[in-house]
Amino acid sequence: KMSGKPEFCDGTCKDYQRVYELTAPTPTVKYPRTPGYRDTQDDSWYYRCDIKGAEKGLLAGKTVAIKDNVTVAGVPMMNGSKLLEGFVPDRDATVVTRILDAGGRILGKSVCEDLCFSGNSCTSSTGPVKNPHDPTRSAGGSSSGSGSLVARKVVDVAIGGDQGGSIRIPASWCGIVGLKPTYGLVPYTGIMPIEKTIDHAGPMARTVEDCAALLEVIAGYDDGNDPRQFPAVPHPPYSKLVNDGIKGKKIGILTEGFVDVEEDLARVVRQRALTLKEAGAEVSDVSLPIHMDGLAIWTPVAFEGTYQMMIKGNGHGYNWKGSYDLPLQEALAGSYNLRPFDCPLPVKIVMIFSEYMQRNYQNKFYGKAQNLVQHLTREYNRILKDYDVIVMPTLPAKVVKLPSKGHSVYETLKLELDMIRNTAPFNATGHPALSVNAGFSEGLPALPCGMMIVGRMFDDLTLLQVARAVEKTFEDK
Repeated sequence: KMSGKPEFCDGTCKDYQRVYELTAPTPTVKYPRTPGYRDTQDDSWYYRCDIKGAEKGLLAGKTVAIKDNVTVAGVPMMNGSKLLEGFVPDRDATVVTRILDAGGRILGKSVCEDLCFSGNSCTSSTGPVKNPHDPTRSAGGSSSGSGSLVARKVVDVAIGGDQGGSIRIPASWCGIVGLKPTYGLVPYTGIMPIEKTIDHAGPMARTVEDCAALLEVIAGYDDGNDPRQFPAVPHPPYSKLVNDGIKGKKIGILTEGFVDVEEDLARVVRQRALTLKEAGAEVSDVSLPIHMDGLAIWTPVAFEGTYQMMIKGNGHGYNWKGSYDLPLQEALAGSYNLRPFDCPLPVKIVMIFSEYMQRNYQNKFYGKAQNLVQHLTREYNRILKDYDVIVMPTLPAKVVKLPSKGHSVYETLKLELDMIRNTAPFNATGHPALSVNAGFSEGLPALPCGMMIVGRMFDDLTLLQVARAVEKTFEDK
């Protein structure tokens, strides 16, 4: 019975050996650069460089920061973590190539949170990123450096990543514009994955017009390299249409999005939404009770999916067609095996909890949560048939203080993950969601109050138009 087994295994090993010998394709690096240098003066930069793109294009003259979970060939990448310290990518992410093709000038890699798993700006191995409005407070995470650099006018625009709110949290707390695009609109190729079904990358900017221009550049199909995308990805010329106004648009103020939100923050957001009537929009309240379950539905997907893809799958996992970053995968595998204790506290919690759930319940909760995501998606789609967008506070609280050594583990985790109940549901469903500053709190320091605008799938343009109308209410005054 066993006589054929050695011969079969021998043939299989030869197949593996042949795959090892073959050369896999890697993207061409189009623009020259030097490795740059480690910036120790500004807490928002991980690595500085100066990569000049094409002479002409939509981003000509614009300076750009790239979140440090995005590969830039020849420039060290840490993803906020000791686990990747010393890793140097051999390729440019698709969004990086598109930015350079459009004339953008990349000034460096912005600090991000440790493995991008915190909504606070306190976990990066390089140190905390301070809020531009109050240095004792958080800049928001995980795209913390991108938010700070844009808000302080160090760069014009930046790239962020978002699995639970990581573009919109720093956008809200730094007082800038941050868009989590429709799932699959912007290719994730060359960006460190967390969980394939909630991974998003998108633009951050001081103005809606700059946000629209950057989205126009980075959006679009990536020739099958990213399994998150559909072959026909619609993306109009956002920069040309962003100022077309919102006359006749229907805007719903989502009642459940205001539950347990700080009173002054809720008031600022509601009042700003009501001013959009002056721009010709129809504004009214709308209720969707299942929004209150959105975070719960997201949680098993984010926890167990992250554990399988980012941890056990070394950032990539299995069962999808596209471009695998083998050097990044190998770097993570080595670090996870040798130094798992260097994972940040939130990721350790995810690892322990997910291992327990999968040993005892297999993938039952992950599967049920994904089924509930479909229901949640249909429910948002239902009210978005009657409204062009819905709005709510981006976060339940104004900018929080950075944690200190005096905080307990529970208090620290709460500061890192307790702000995503409005943002995370739209990572699960994939609807586009944008944070724009709606005003400032009373008293000192005056802190920004973010309004989140959510719209129909692949109708990111309407979000930008509504956000531009919000901006104009400030300009008119």
